[in-house]
Amino acid sequence: MSRQKATASQLIDDDRVRVTRFDFAPGAETGWHRHAMDYVITALTECRMTLEEANGETRDVVVPAGTVYRRDEGVEHNVINGGDIPMSFVEIELK
Repeated sequence: MSRQKATASQLIDDDRVRVTRFDFAPGAETGWHRHAMDYVITALTECRMTLEEANGETRDVVVPAGTVYRRDEGVEHNVINGGDIPMSFVEIELK
């Protein structure tokens, strides 16, 4: 199944951080990727994410607007907008 890709807009990329805004139409995805750095996510909108994970599992999560969370490097997944409205978040990768 081919999905529309999320739009990634690089906001900062310097020697300390890379900051990227992701905007997803309903059903859009990031595509499979592995995080090479620790990172922090800030939800700009409510994010109804469907996460396809490396272990073959799929799970749905709801991240309320304004929520911030962090993950360690090594996370491998595909993030899909599982909702019926656009969603956006900012990712800050720590170099």
